[in-house]
Amino acid sequence: MNTFSDSAVTAFSLITSLDPLLASIVLRSLAVSAVACAIACSAGLLLGAWLGVARFKGRGVVLALLNTALALPSVVVGLVVYLLLSRSGPLGFLGWLFSFKAMVLAQSVLVLPVVMALVRQTIEDADRSHGEQFQSLGARRFMRSLILLWDERYALLTVLIAAFGRAISEVGAVMVVGGNIEGFTRVMTTAIALETSKGDLPLALALGILLLGVVLLLNLLIALVRRWRERLDDPLQQAGMALVPGRAAQGAQP
Repeated sequence: MNTFSDSAVTAFSLITSLDPLLASIVLRSLAVSAVACAIACSAGLLLGAWLGVARFKGRGVVLALLNTALALPSVVVGLVVYLLLSRSGPLGFLGWLFSFKAMVLAQSVLVLPVVMALVRQTIEDADRSHGEQFQSLGARRFMRSLILLWDERYALLTVLIAAFGRAISEVGAVMVVGGNIEGFTRVMTTAIALETSKGDLPLALALGILLLGVVLLLNLLIALVRRWRERLDDPLQQAGMALVPGRAAQGAQP
C-alpha cells in the first residue's frame, strides 16, 4: 500500500477506536466554537436586527465597514486580539493569552460580523414587506426589530448554523492567540496544520475527516431547516390566498 492508503486506514482506525488524543482535540474544538457562537450570536442578533430597521446619518458607512469585516483575514483578527491580550495591551491584566478564553474571544470577533450582516439583511427585507404594519400600530424601531427578529426566527436558524461553520473551520486567529498548546489550546484546524508539518499524516487525516463531517452535518441541518420552513410557510400562503377575493378562484382554475 502507498502512503495515502496507509494513512487512511490508520485514520479510520483512530476514529473508530475513539482515540483519546483525537477525541480531546475534537471536543475542545467544538467547545470553543460553540461558546464563541453563543457570544457572537447573542450580540449579533440584536445589533443586526436593529441595524436592519434603523435609519440614521452615516448608515451607509456602517454597512460598508460591516461588509468589509466579512472579508477580514483571520490572522489579522488574531493579531489584534493578541495585542489586546498581551502584557502591554489594554486587556493584559486578564491573563487570557494562550488560553481557551483567548480562542473564544478571537472566534467571537470573527463570527460577529457574519451574524450581524446576515441578520441585518434578513430583517431589512422583512421590514420592507410588513414593517409598516407594526409601525402603524405604534411600534418603535427597537420594538419593531425585536418583533421581526421573532417573526423570522426560522430563517435565522440558518444564520446560526452558518456562524458555527465559520467558527469551527477557522485556523489563523486561534493559532495566534491560542499558541496550539497540546492538551490546552490545540483544536482541529491547528492540529491538522501541526501534524501535517510533523509528518503524522494519519492523525491529520483523521482530524480532517471529522472536520469535513462536521461541515457536512451543518450543511444538512441548513437544508433541513429550509425545507421545514417551506413546509410551515406553505399552509400560511394557501390560507392567505383563500382570504383574498379572486385568488382562490384563480387557483381553482386548471
